[in-house]
Amino acid sequence: MSLRVVFMGTPDFAVPTFSEIIGQGHEVVAAYSRAPKPAGRGMEEQKTPVHRLADRFGIPVFTPKTLKDPAAQADFASLDADVAVVVAYGLLLPPAVLAAPKLGCLNLHGSLLPRWRGAAPIQRAIMAGDAETGVMVMKMEEGLDTGPVAMVERIPIAPDMTAQELHDRMATLGADLMVRALAALDRGSLGFSPQAETGVTYAAKIDKAEARIDWSRPAVDVHNLIRGLSPFPGAWFEADLGKGPERVKVLRATLADGAGAPGAVIDAGLAIACGSGAVRLLEVQRAGAKAMRAADFLRGARLDPGARIG
Repeated sequence: MSLRVVFMGTPDFAVPTFSEIIGQGHEVVAAYSRAPKPAGRGMEEQKTPVHRLADRFGIPVFTPKTLKDPAAQADFASLDADVAVVVAYGLLLPPAVLAAPKLGCLNLHGSLLPRWRGAAPIQRAIMAGDAETGVMVMKMEEGLDTGPVAMVERIPIAPDMTAQELHDRMATLGADLMVRALAALDRGSLGFSPQAETGVTYAAKIDKAEARIDWSRPAVDVHNLIRGLSPFPGAWFEADLGKGPERVKVLRATLADGAGAPGAVIDAGLAIACGSGAVRLLEVQRAGAKAMRAADFLRGARLDPGARIG
């Protein structure tokens, strides 16, 4: 048996799940994704990763700007789906859309709900220093990530793990989790449990102002900020590298021994003092340049011990 599926997703994170659903033989009757946007040097319109995969398999793609429009809701209902699978789609699903599929709408969410409901659960878990997170399949309802949960896969967060590494791990495990959930749904054996009423936290969208490193913070907080924002938008500092102030992103770091004035370079290996403790920068990126190891960065940058960065 197979299900009539509408897949709703946009970024790379959604692609493994979409691919697995196709591979399992479900009838994907349509894909919904955000509309193409101008990008690159030529500012040509670029389709989303989900849109491109749908094109490869000849699956019709809908890119409405909103699903609140009655015509868009009628289009969705006409697909006569058994289930909608939603992975990082990016648009609100109004009640009429949530109610249209016979078996409801399933969402793959990247946290251990009810912790980190909202837009940026991967980044927020790392920035908060969480030792564990996970992916969950939940049934969608009108509230923000409030629906009952069907299945979960827990994931440890290693001490130096970046948001990109966690994202990739979640995308792979989440794809497997969702296809198992669909198989159970097809058999009529997928059960749901309500979320806990305690421990609710919200993963607000990352604000650009958060990305500047505050060296007066404890080293563990600085380290978590760096790895939580790597590679995008990237935690950054400003320093004079010989040609005036320049912004530098930090893509990888680790906790280090040593102390000093916050923002001071305390050794030749690019350890930077924080409010307490220090972090060692391992991979950085100057404006307009490729990411590079700290040793390569130091060959072209004047940042000797004793220098200050801000």
